[in-house]
Amino acid sequence: MIPFNIPPYVPECSAYVEQAIQNHKICGDGVFTKRCNAALEEIAGVHRALLTTSGTSALEMAALLMDIQPGDEVIMPSYTFCSTANAFALRGATIVFVDVDPQTMNIDPECVRAAITPKTKAVVPVHYAGVCCDMDALQAICDEFGLLMCEDAAQAVSSTYKGRGAGSMSTVGCFSFHETKNFSMGEGGAVLVQDPALAERAEIVREKGTDRSRFYRGQVDKYTWIDIGSSFLPSELNAAYLLAQLEKHEEITASRMACWNQYHAAFEELENKGCLERMYVPAECGHNAHMYYIVLRSLDERTALIEHLKANGVNSVFHYIPLHSAAAGIKYGRFHGEDKYTTDRSERLLRLPLHYGLSAEDTQKAIDAVLSFFA
Repeated sequence: MIPFNIPPYVPECSAYVEQAIQNHKICGDGVFTKRCNAALEEIAGVHRALLTTSGTSALEMAALLMDIQPGDEVIMPSYTFCSTANAFALRGATIVFVDVDPQTMNIDPECVRAAITPKTKAVVPVHYAGVCCDMDALQAICDEFGLLMCEDAAQAVSSTYKGRGAGSMSTVGCFSFHETKNFSMGEGGAVLVQDPALAERAEIVREKGTDRSRFYRGQVDKYTWIDIGSSFLPSELNAAYLLAQLEKHEEITASRMACWNQYHAAFEELENKGCLERMYVPAECGHNAHMYYIVLRSLDERTALIEHLKANGVNSVFHYIPLHSAAAGIKYGRFHGEDKYTTDRSERLLRLPLHYGLSAEDTQKAIDAVLSFFA
């Protein structure tokens, strides 16, 4: 059975973890954490990157840094993971879900505009499948209405929009390094900020609300509790595992991109025949081959294809159930406008195996299984 995902690993992961152990420094913010932060700042082109314990905690930090308060409204796509909504619901905000662009499954800027009320505080675009949203249109809307923006770039580490790094184009950006992501530390994430003043506050929020980071740099003679915060620092062991991959991010991305391109070329004829829709990437977006998905003609056809692939030794999966239809989504939010595409396309979208080191032979096996289904 070809697995849908295998967590990324390079030999240096083991060497760096062993080094962290030998350094007798395995709690957060050691040398490996700092090296990861620096690597992410370079990859994303951002002023400050700070590792966190998860992509979820990065989003929760973002909600704190944006001063989300009870009664605020936060607009986001319904087609996303629950962490995107949880982070802002935890601050007392009402989540306003809107429809997606059917080509990219990213938030539709015009749906955002239509959902704005006097209570709207922020917009949260999600760069689905590592393909960036229409950030120019979204930024223009935020500027017009004085809104904050948080990029959920969990799937988009090293992706770009018009040459700008994902996570660098908003008030706060958030990465994930879960084992399903292109680069992984098991569980982990990062917060990215461009504004130096906000970066300083981010250090405080991340360190339980203390100015411990300034103390370690010799900027204050003692540290104390000065703001609300939590324990968002990951272990040095996790950071060591991640750093080895970040140092080889171009090699890892090239491996994934080879699989992506192989899928994309193989399914062109099926798309031309109307059997399926291939994943779409706008010309202005540089994606990271986080996933390869196809969109089938019906839910029944997708279900049948999943079973067919399984019988042929290929593990494939669908993805999000729209949040606005979930019990918590109904309790903590509402859908604005017409659900024209979100539910329909979520029921027809299918993801194929794609991970670092997936061979061309196994990719072809998955392709042949899809082709045999339609044959």
